[in-house]
Amino acid sequence: MSSVCLLAVGLMAQGQAPGWQLAVPLSRVPRNLPTATDSRISQLCNVSKLVGDRALVATAEFSRLEFSRLEVNRQGVIPDRPATRNAIDPAAKTNRLPEPLTGEQLYVQRLAALQTGKIYTRLPANSFQQEWRDATATPTYEQWVNLLAQEANAMAVGQGSSELTVLLGDSISLWFPSELMMDDRFWLNQGISGDTTSGILRRISALDETRPDTIHVMAGINDLRRGATDIEIVGNLREIMRRLKQAHPQAQIIIHSILPTRLAALPTDRIRRLNYNISTVAEEEGVNFLNLQPAFLDDSGILSRDLTTDGIHLSDRGYRAWHKVMASIL
Repeated sequence: MSSVCLLAVGLMAQGQAPGWQLAVPLSRVPRNLPTATDSRISQLCNVSKLVGDRALVATAEFSRLEFSRLEVNRQGVIPDRPATRNAIDPAAKTNRLPEPLTGEQLYVQRLAALQTGKIYTRLPANSFQQEWRDATATPTYEQWVNLLAQEANAMAVGQGSSELTVLLGDSISLWFPSELMMDDRFWLNQGISGDTTSGILRRISALDETRPDTIHVMAGINDLRRGATDIEIVGNLREIMRRLKQAHPQAQIIIHSILPTRLAALPTDRIRRLNYNISTVAEEEGVNFLNLQPAFLDDSGILSRDLTTDGIHLSDRGYRAWHKVMASIL
């Protein structure tokens, strides 16, 4: 039975997909989905079949009802990447629940959530701690791509009438704290650590069946670190804009400027020129451009020290600064 089916049924069974109803009585669906082998869930999900070399994903049978607005209390918190929370930001709260601090741990938590029919952004920070606590195996890029695609597929089935916001980008998007995500909507975090604009182009079709009303895109810093030219980066971003507009004509697409850094290898002048070119293309393509530079630069013209953990990734304060700018345009 597929994890996508479990998540879709889980959303509906827990009242988190308003506007949808299972074709079988809801009483047959357990409120908590402890394992992927629960017989009551199995009855709702068709067994997947292998056709050629492709596995058909099992789906839950459901029917459409009148829409209603989503209301949910959000508790999750996701920190930046350093090994300990206090090392990330000395001013961070010390009474937090234990939470994933590495990509390995976060991957295991999200996979566990998917396999049990839940969305990780809606869970307490310490959910599935027993599974992710000792995680050390580094997931491959393709494993991340596959996980995010499954989350997107499940959302496409279970979204109902709820609004959906998508974050598309690299590690800066990946570690966006769930506590800063508005609780009147669903969120899909489609960030992958180290990803580039070309990588995003190759996986962007995973979102085609979703129905977002807002899509945030921040990408390009890893392209610069790998030696890509401005022409390559701007060209890829133009294609991303066009693909998103074609697949999601109803969505507000917001291209975020590349953030400044404190790294000598990535000077602010180069990033400023690149952002100008990105903003020009965004205007030509009819999408929104969000300039983050004023909120992140210090008096010397580089990324403010208190907004970063290592000169490039964001601290708690950095994420709050980003969220504040995002909220100002929504």
